[in-house]
Amino acid sequence: MRVLIVGCGFVGLPLGVELIRLGHEVSGLRRSALAENELKAAGIRPLFGDVTQLGALARLPREFDWVVNCVAAGGGVDDYRQVYLQGTRNLIEWLGPNPPKRFVYTSSTSVYGQTDGSQVKESSPTEPLVETAKILVETEKLLLAAAREKKFPAVILRVAGIYGPDRGHWFKQFLKNEARMAGDGSRFLNMIHRDDLIGCIIAALKSGRPGEIYNAADDEPVSQLHFFQWLAQSLDKPLPPSEPSAVALASSGAPRENPDENRKRGVTNKRVSNRRLKMELGYQFKYPNFRKGYSAELLRLDRAAS
Repeated sequence: MRVLIVGCGFVGLPLGVELIRLGHEVSGLRRSALAENELKAAGIRPLFGDVTQLGALARLPREFDWVVNCVAAGGGVDDYRQVYLQGTRNLIEWLGPNPPKRFVYTSSTSVYGQTDGSQVKESSPTEPLVETAKILVETEKLLLAAAREKKFPAVILRVAGIYGPDRGHWFKQFLKNEARMAGDGSRFLNMIHRDDLIGCIIAALKSGRPGEIYNAADDEPVSQLHFFQWLAQSLDKPLPPSEPSAVALASSGAPRENPDENRKRGVTNKRVSNRRLKMELGYQFKYPNFRKGYSAELLRLDRAAS
């Protein structure tokens, strides 16, 4: 297959490497040409353009069988609106005359605004209070309408908090002795290892049904307390102190984790179900829970240190 990855960075670059290993022809779209050597070294054909500018996309080739939009916004509400909403609108218009066989978009589990610790699935209400998450909901609605009215082959993955090499906000804070537990630590965190997200994207490209939504999270939502207890035991370190105000900094369902985003997103508390993804796409997780994923990360750090 001829594959285009829009936003060929933390997730998109290793996704491209895996697709090439599987025998596909991969192009990667980045905003800046500074990444050209990195893409070429990975075997990915570099393309450059800004998804927020339709004219920039019009100058690019558009003969692709599969397209993955995993672009990331780095700013606040205005940046989200431009990159996610306008960028997706531009991609639909650009690809519309010659649509791919599948278009996978990585949304976020932050679209679920639940705060009661309940389990959420794809049919659960998406009524977040935070503006950035509202924009993600609006972007999803745009894609679902295109799938329904224009037969645009959009598949949506709602991605939990990504962790992996040098990624994972709470893990990094814990290593630096800067972590703070929100209240009694009962809030649930929903996570997915980057390698499993790549696997979910490929499964969605192969088998995802256009117009459908799938939650991309591992098998085991975990309370913040249990997460820190496991880390403390594994690393022989004390538990972080509890701070009521830390609740305002928490984010359990972020596709891109960093402290600045966490401050803007506000608080949610839910358990994200991946049942539909596993049943319909048949994906088996390499790291079905945070213990397996972070054990691998701790081993990687030990090897790097030695």
